[in-house]
Amino acid sequence: MTVHNVLFLCTGNSARSILAEAIMNRTGAGKFRAFSAGSFPKGMIHPRAIALLQQLNYKTDDLRSKSWSEFSRSENPDAPELNFVFTVCDTAAGEVCPIWPGQPMTAHWGIPDPAAEDGSEAQQALAFAEAYRQLNNRITAFVNLPMASLDRLALQKHMDEIGQARDTPARNSH
Repeated sequence: MTVHNVLFLCTGNSARSILAEAIMNRTGAGKFRAFSAGSFPKGMIHPRAIALLQQLNYKTDDLRSKSWSEFSRSENPDAPELNFVFTVCDTAAGEVCPIWPGQPMTAHWGIPDPAAEDGSEAQQALAFAEAYRQLNNRITAFVNLPMASLDRLALQKHMDEIGQARDTPARNSH
């Protein structure tokens, strides 16, 4: 069975892309191998991202904030060949990306930055839970695509549609 390498990009690589990496490695286990990186990595993972993943029983020991240069063959000859690259923040989507090994398919799956929430503790926790929910929905839809029966054009269309899907945010019932 072919294992597809997936890279999730965000500017800081501290929250959304880290969540996506963890979700993909669990949800796509055996079919997908996920990585995450940032154009300007913060060098640390947001504590709320780690806490949420640990609360949901994800393995977090191997997660770290890193630069996208680790995945560029021009800067790292040992970089894995990538099959898919997803930007999960609007800033990274507009940046000039390195040349990725393997000519991967790309799509933008913008998610609001939960680390930007500066409200109460509860509002911050909700922002991270909402980012996780949206990423989990998109990644689940992606890993369940019939990869073997889709040509490149059809697969690109599905990837773009998943990214454009407007997730209805969870609302309080009062």
